[in-house]
Amino acid sequence: TTQAPMGFSKKIQHLKKFSNWIHVTKEGGSFYSELFKSFSLICLCVVFRPFHVEHRNIVENEPSERVSAEASVLSSRVHYYSRLTASSDRLLSPPDHVIPCQEELYVYSPLGMAFKVTGGDGGAKNPSIITIFAIWNTMMGTSILSIPWGIKQAGFTLGIVLLISMGLLTLYCCLRVLKSPKRTTISYIDTSDWEFPDVCKYYFGKFGQWSSLVFSMVSLIGAMVVYWVLMSNFLFNTGKFIYNYAHNVSMSDTEFGTNGSERVICPFPDTGDHKGNSGISGLYLNTNNYGNDTSDTAVFDRWWSKTNTIPFYLIILLLPLLNFRSASFFARFTFLGTISVVYLIILVTLKAIRLGFHLEFHWLESTQFYVPEFRLLFPQLTGVLTLAFFIHNCIITLMKSNKHQENNVRDLSVAYLLVGLTYLYVGVLIFSAFPSPPLSKDCIEPNFLDNFPSSDVLVFVARTCLLFQMTTVYPLLGYLVRVQMMSQVFGKHYPSFFHVFTLNIFIVGTGVCMAKYYPNIGSIIRYSGATCGLALVFVFPSLVHMISQKRRGELSWPSAIFHSLLIVLGVANVAGQFFM
Repeated sequence: TTQAPMGFSKKIQHLKKFSNWIHVTKEGGSFYSELFKSFSLICLCVVFRPFHVEHRNIVENEPSERVSAEASVLSSRVHYYSRLTASSDRLLSPPDHVIPCQEELYVYSPLGMAFKVTGGDGGAKNPSIITIFAIWNTMMGTSILSIPWGIKQAGFTLGIVLLISMGLLTLYCCLRVLKSPKRTTISYIDTSDWEFPDVCKYYFGKFGQWSSLVFSMVSLIGAMVVYWVLMSNFLFNTGKFIYNYAHNVSMSDTEFGTNGSERVICPFPDTGDHKGNSGISGLYLNTNNYGNDTSDTAVFDRWWSKTNTIPFYLIILLLPLLNFRSASFFARFTFLGTISVVYLIILVTLKAIRLGFHLEFHWLESTQFYVPEFRLLFPQLTGVLTLAFFIHNCIITLMKSNKHQENNVRDLSVAYLLVGLTYLYVGVLIFSAFPSPPLSKDCIEPNFLDNFPSSDVLVFVARTCLLFQMTTVYPLLGYLVRVQMMSQVFGKHYPSFFHVFTLNIFIVGTGVCMAKYYPNIGSIIRYSGATCGLALVFVFPSLVHMISQKRRGELSWPSAIFHSLLIVLGVANVAGQFFM
């Protein structure tokens, strides 16, 4: 909830005076005068809806802080007003006398926390530097682990060109999303609190609303599947490191890789896995062939398998966490994402310094140890980059907290520049430092941490940090899926335990199946990224912009051709994941 705009109360006083000057007759003129007063006040009193916040969701400096008893009464009043008209219609929003004093206002976060408003401007605003790094931190996800693999699939030179080009394209589409609520052609609707699904609903009706929801679910559930695969991977390697260290077991003789203190391994050197576009080895389906071996190591390997047992162990930990009503506890650990990314950058730098650069340029033909600079598998990189640069479904919310709204375009551009430089830094260094020879560049894995043995201490620390971070973020993603889906289908965020549990079983089951039968995060990221990006990055922002220009009489042929080309690129990006 926020305060009314500057000069708002003064306008109300002028309206009151104006209505009092109306000539009132004894034949009922007072009725029309009062009706005019009420209508004027309701039309001008456009504010966001406050609501009652439960005790456990309050975040305050004092542990004993609680919401006052009047908050419950306030909730009932607001619910009354909310039923007078549709949520997008601001004509019957709660008037000023319903809104409590500034000391009783709370701002609610989608992650389940509530923060007390203490400022006089309706909420704290962040300077540009904070906004920029908030966007950077939000975009830095699991895709960073697959960037070196994507560059390998596209070729070193073409990969760099595509990374820069996709960054510019997604930035432009993100700017279109950011400006979309302000470019609607209806003047009597306040669009200040609109999100992009509201814009899609306005322009495309129910189809736009539900399709944006479906594609948003694809991105969220896709991210949860990738998290499950990675958590299985990290938990496996963490347990392997601890077991080998405790029992003094050396794996150097059983892993194909380089010699020396900085070992780099090729997990599947003889499978032909890296020549095709599947990126998955048949060894995933049956990696453990122990027969009648009853040694301690064989028993441990049988019960500590990356694909056969670890994905099921995670159910015991994560399924109960998904059923929590509130996600506020897990939101406190989001800072671990920044720490993990910074540590990954440091790790990549150290590895590159110790391994050195190994590059040869072969433009069209591959050799035994090097890939060509241009490869037909480049759509696999564009699919990964679509999700890597994807922030379009929440950019409006993030930019609302920017203190200087006039700098939104500049700050978003700087944030995209930092994200692109981070991806470029990690991808180029890992690809360049990969030791070829003796290993082929085709050995670079979809998760580049898999190219380092489980006995590597620095990589062990990275895996442990990422495992803990993902364990706390995974319930947040599940919470967002539940809130968006349940609120649209049932009108409630938590309709019942049975509904929530059924949804969580489906999400967890999908993650377990993918971790067991297809644990390739690169392919999962590119498929989900290209699919959700088709609608939320390329099609809807372009269509909304062209329709808005058409209604204002500003649509030109160059603009129509350019934005139509963006839609064609989005469709080609999806098609390329299946045919190239």
